[in-house]
Amino acid sequence: MGLCVLMFVYPVAYLAAALRGLAIWWDVLFPSLFPFFIISEVLLGFGIVHLIGTLLDPFMKPIFRIPGSGGFVAAMGYVSGYPIGAKLTAKLWEQQMVTRDEGERLVAFTTSSDPIFLIGAVSIGFFHNPGIVPILAIAHYGGGFLVGLLMRYHGARTSQETHSVSKSPSKPRSNRLRDAIRAMHKARIADGRNLGELIQDAIQSSLKLIIVVGGLVVFFSVFLELLTQANIMMGLYFIIEHVLSFMGMPPALSKSLVGGIFEVTLGARYAGEPITSIPLSFKVASAAFILSWGGLSVHAQIASILHSTNLRYWPFMMARFIHGILAASLVLVLWKQLAGGLDSQSTMIPFDMPIQTNFHSSLGFINNIFIFVILLFAITLLSIIFNMMISLWIRLRHALGK
Repeated sequence: MGLCVLMFVYPVAYLAAALRGLAIWWDVLFPSLFPFFIISEVLLGFGIVHLIGTLLDPFMKPIFRIPGSGGFVAAMGYVSGYPIGAKLTAKLWEQQMVTRDEGERLVAFTTSSDPIFLIGAVSIGFFHNPGIVPILAIAHYGGGFLVGLLMRYHGARTSQETHSVSKSPSKPRSNRLRDAIRAMHKARIADGRNLGELIQDAIQSSLKLIIVVGGLVVFFSVFLELLTQANIMMGLYFIIEHVLSFMGMPPALSKSLVGGIFEVTLGARYAGEPITSIPLSFKVASAAFILSWGGLSVHAQIASILHSTNLRYWPFMMARFIHGILAASLVLVLWKQLAGGLDSQSTMIPFDMPIQTNFHSSLGFINNIFIFVILLFAITLLSIIFNMMISLWIRLRHALGK
């Protein structure tokens, strides 16, 4: 009722915030996420996830305590951004390829910003400074990897986890590629849909999800703007400013952090504002925290996806907070080594280039696909090398034992 009253009191601000949220969804989220929603659905139907899961099982289980199919989710999640990781994790749970604990570990560290958004929107569009890309990417994705290592201790080891329905053998085999192809064939036969039905179902489910994402972005954009217009956010600003002062950080960062708590795009935009009183290192650390936390808008998207499963929300929330702290800390720790030359400038001269260019153009989509292929190939190659090393070690140990 309070929001309804504020909508009548501040109609201009309400409409402007709604249009801004709708523009973010249509110009950024829809073209960058919708194709990957469809592609992921089709790949699941064809059994590609089962193939990759069998190949990556020796690599993912010892490190992250998740089945090999999590490697596919990680690659798609890191390339296409939130909420792809949660969506694919829910699909794996529906197909009984992960247990509850495995799914909670997986969704906790595969929810991240996509590289196109991090580079195009945040670094160039908001900060107007491509020089911060390396430090921001290392902090964000490196922090996600560390969260994955920490989350491996989440959940007890049970017989259900040991015999996960991914059914990818943990012991090395002589021909893992053949087993992977057989797993893909069995999954395709079990699915039973032809190509036309598969694409049609993929488009329908992807449209439902992308509309939910858009509605949440618009809602939180209006929610934050109305509370700001009514000065209700002043208390939160006051608390954040005192926390930042206690930590020795500029209190002026409170605007970006408060905005980022609710919506990642708004928070990143505030962090990139040309405020000369704030050192660039702290502004980038603020952006790293916001990208890793994701905003309550992303949290609502993840919660809506996990609602149809038995996966709990609180492990995801704690992992997002830890990811944010780790990413911000990595920026401050590695700043002098990786971006010390940028200390003399707050922001660079803005480029005359709209933010949406990176998302609308076919080049942006092709770059996303290219990054996904490279990342997936790298993970598969590491899995094969890891498997070969284990096989050689077992053979050497047997030889020495004889």
